[in-house]
Parts: sequence; C-alpha cells; structure tokens
Amino acid sequence: MSGNQHLGNVRTVEWTGGGVRFIDQRKLPTEESYVTCKTYVEVADAIRQMVVRGAPAIGVAAAMGLALAVRDSRAQNAADIRRDFEQASEILGATRPTAVNLFWAISRMRTRFDELSRRALTEIRTGMVREAQQMHAEDIAANQAMGRHGAVLLPQTGAVLTHCNAGALATCGYGTALGVIRAAVESGKKIQVFADETRPFLQGSRLTAWELVKDGIPTTVISDNMAGAMMRQKRIAAAIVGADRIAANGDVANKIGTYTVAVLAKENAVPFYVAAPWSTVDLNTPTGDQIPIEQRAAFEVTHMAGKQIVPEGVAVENPAFDVTPNRYVTAIVTERGVARAPYEESLQRMAEEKVAV
Repeated sequence: MSGNQHLGNVRTVEWTGGGVRFIDQRKLPTEESYVTCKTYVEVADAIRQMVVRGAPAIGVAAAMGLALAVRDSRAQNAADIRRDFEQASEILGATRPTAVNLFWAISRMRTRFDELSRRALTEIRTGMVREAQQMHAEDIAANQAMGRHGAVLLPQTGAVLTHCNAGALATCGYGTALGVIRAAVESGKKIQVFADETRPFLQGSRLTAWELVKDGIPTTVISDNMAGAMMRQKRIAAAIVGADRIAANGDVANKIGTYTVAVLAKENAVPFYVAAPWSTVDLNTPTGDQIPIEQRAAFEVTHMAGKQIVPEGVAVENPAFDVTPNRYVTAIVTERGVARAPYEESLQRMAEEKVAV
C-alpha cells in the first residue's frame, strides 16, 4: 500500500473545475456517494452538516471554499474582491469553532491574498486556487511524515485502540492516527485495531472501520464503554487518536470520549498517543481551558438512523469535543517529529526549529 492507494479512487476532498468535491461521510459505510459544492456557501454548509469532517480536511475544505469565492467573484477591482474574500472568510469561519485548522487555513489564505492583492485580478484568482491546491498536497505529505515518525511507537504485534476517525476521511489522504497505524503495518508490524464506535455520530464504527476494512487491516468495532474492560484484560497495547486543537501546554481537544479513553489508558499503563499535523498545534492557546467546545444539535443524540431512541421531553447534552489534560498524553506525533512532556518546551522547540517534512 502507498499513501495514495490505500483507499483506491476515494478522495475525501478534491478541487475540480466544477467546484469542491467531497465524499459524503454522512452516508458511509453503506453508500459511497459524492457531493460537489459550486460556491463557498455550499462548502460552508458541507462543513457544518458533516459532509466533510476531521480537522485537517475541514481546513483544506475552507481554503478551497475561499478559492471558489475569489475565483467566481464578479468584482472588477481590488477593493471589491477583498470584500468578497472577507465575507467568505467570515461565513466559513463560523462553521465549526473547535478545530483550529479551520482558522489556520483561513489565515494562510488571507496572507496569500494580501501577497497577491496588488496584482491583476486574474492573477489573484489563479494564485488563490493554487494556494488551496498546495495545502491539499502538503496535508498528504504531512500525514505520511507523521506516519513515519509515529510507526516506531506502536508495538511489533498487538492491538491498538482508536477513538473517532483520524484517517484518510479526516484529512486529504492517508490520515493522522490511522496514518501512523498504516505506516506501522507497511513497515511489517502485525497490528490489529479496536475502533470505538464513537457515539453519537459513530465516526469509529462507520468511518474508521470502513477505511481499515478496505485496507485489509484487521479491525474490531467496540462500543465506547468497552474500552476500559479491554485494557484491563491486557487486550490493548496502545491507544492513538487525532486532535482538533492542541494547546501550547499539550492539552488536547478531540472527539468527545477521548478524555475517558486517556484516563483509562493511564490507569491500565497503556500508552496514549495523539497524532496531528502542526497546523493543529495552537501555541496562542495556553491551555485546554481556553479551547471553545462546539455544541451540536440534540437530534444527533436523540435519534439513531432516523429513529427516536429517547423519550420526548428529556434534556440532552451534545458537546462534540472534550479536552484531555497533558498529563494523560504519552506523546504527540506531528510531521515535525514526536513531542514528549514537558510539552510547553517540546512544542515550542518544534515551532522554533520548523523542521521540513
């Protein structure tokens, strides 16, 4: 398997002449269908409605949405095309608050827009499209580098637990946590995976399992409340997850339930790894206490496959993410290398070194 072959012709997010094309993750694993967004407003809706999800993929999707906004702007002068760019930035930036990759991508596209702003409008349009396409290519390269760094951390044989989906479907290809697993398997390690189902949106049972079965990696789906018992029985050798934001001190925001997995891992002496691109590291956020947590619709909890599963009138909480304090994190894997505690120092050192992929 290579980084671009593991899912055949499936592409999570792709720039086309007709718009931004996404695999519709809401319909997996039973239906493999695609959605093409022709405007930045449609891209914003796709992000909000979870057609596309996963922090790295959301970032690139937003960049492509901005490229669409600029390419298709009817502006006749620099001031008007900037107005259209800023309007699109505001709408895309309001889609999902926790994943810092979204804001990183918008910031990078704004920097590129500023660099191009004194050029002809045609150059601005083509330059912004190229920047978004470059970000797509860089994401795949970063994931493959992350896989190489992280593969050595996983056992030669044994089972690895994942929570949520941090694979090709959460990125532009290969994956973060699943990229590490893929790289370990490619290196000859005999790894099997336990995938938490990840209530309430079931990213583990629907998406992670779908990816890994396609790759031929042995995978067992378990409900979220089984992980602790499996660890106590010594059936799990390591846990690895992705992240939506990593604070400067190494606190990690990831899908709700990650904190539970991390606490259970520490109690059972199971290493707990986090894999994420450098764009997920937010050195401007001191600790996890400052990370905004997205609250999603109650319907995701009250219904399953369209069927109501709770009584009318009951109160519902549906935070999409939780924060795992750094003391539970064994190591953080990025394309720049592996960071270990104290994270304030190791992450800052990575920022200063700016190691190339």
